Amino acid sequence: MTTVLIADDQPLQRFGFRMLLESQDDMTVLDEAAHGTEAVRKAADLRPDVVLMDVRMPGMDGIEATRRITASGDRTRVLILTTFDLDEYAYAGLRAGASGFLVKDAQPEDLLSGIRAVASGDAVVAPGLTRRLLDAYAHHLPAGTPEPTAPDPRLAALTDRELEILTVLGKGWTNTEIATRLHLAESTVKTHVGRVLAKTGSRDRVQAVICAYETGLVQP
Repeated sequence: MTTVLIADDQPLQRFGFRMLLESQDDMTVLDEAAHGTEAVRKAADLRPDVVLMDVRMPGMDGIEATRRITASGDRTRVLILTTFDLDEYAYAGLRAGASGFLVKDAQPEDLLSGIRAVASGDAVVAPGLTRRLLDAYAHHLPAGTPEPTAPDPRLAALTDRELEILTVLGKGWTNTEIATRLHLAESTVKTHVGRVLAKTGSRDRVQAVICAYETGLVQP
């Protein structure tokens, strides 16, 4: 059973999410929060598997709430919900530690599959969205950013193969694409990805993509 906390300042929005989630046999809504401060408190008290986090809320917004929830070290993961696809708020949410994002006009089945993916430890960023995420992230880098003169400590423990895997993750490749292009079994790819996430301290593939950019493995 996947437990969910809904954080949104719109009562009708929360009601709609609750109705959808509770129609599923494998999901239950533990509670609701109308602003970020309440979301942080209830996440700490209830320890849900997933927090559906709106970005724009009164008082503490969803970005700061996400940062505090993920920094706590609890198992709770955050799925950002934003009105605008890949706007600055969605980017900031991912940087704050969210495991992915969806736009509020997503299809119900996409929201449900997104929650399940986040709860299982995956990231909710489809390949097409990953490309746009990278494009959005590139705008936050200074023009002509030089490659680092010293190796980034996050890369120090990676093998040559793991560096290769992190690089292609940064380019938005899926596990299937990595397996096909690098002539590896998909189970082997999954093992490599897991090791890359662990060694770089990345919570999920989204954070690994950002790491690839920040360390200069992938250039905008």
